[in-house]
Amino acid sequence: MPFTILKTVAYEEDVKKSRFQAFAIPVETEEDVKMVLDDYKDISTTHQCWAWKIGHNVRFNDDGEPSGTAGRPILATIEGNELTNVLVLVNRWYGGIKLGTGGLVRAYGGTAGKALLLVEKVELIEKVDVFFDCNFSEWPILQYELVQQDITFTEEYTADGVSITAKIQIHQKDTLAQKIQDVTRGREELKGLDDD
Repeated sequence: MPFTILKTVAYEEDVKKSRFQAFAIPVETEEDVKMVLDDYKDISTTHQCWAWKIGHNVRFNDDGEPSGTAGRPILATIEGNELTNVLVLVNRWYGGIKLGTGGLVRAYGGTAGKALLLVEKVELIEKVDVFFDCNFSEWPILQYELVQQDITFTEEYTADGVSITAKIQIHQKDTLAQKIQDVTRGREELKGLDDD
């Protein structure tokens, strides 16, 4: 079961005179990632290494560190925490002592991991857009159902009745579809916005 984070957290530590600073940041899209990386650009750092995961898509960057010593360990901590829709950025200010490849892996992965220990993990629940129509007399019953299931919706009144657009969790689809069928006696059905 995938989890995500609600807000940005930061963690900082020194490893053999090098300063490492990690940020764990919630993101929804690749566009979000680009904006965050621009916002967090810091030219005073020696390296800005990062990894992100959104659904099944992953990317990482070693930013000049030896290949596989920064981005991959950061990504491993994201996946090890079963997180998605998250970007972890680790800044390094070189302190004059070389850490070696093993040391770099431990420093980047460890700093990222400690930042992720500070986050509040929440279950990621996928939502889908749906819509349906009903008569004026049926709307109070269906509106009550939507409110009871904590479903976000908008209604539009037309000459023929009410058109409703809603954002529902996947597991709510069957129950809501059945309720619409029952209330409208099979006249209307729940439709996804992608199956027009």
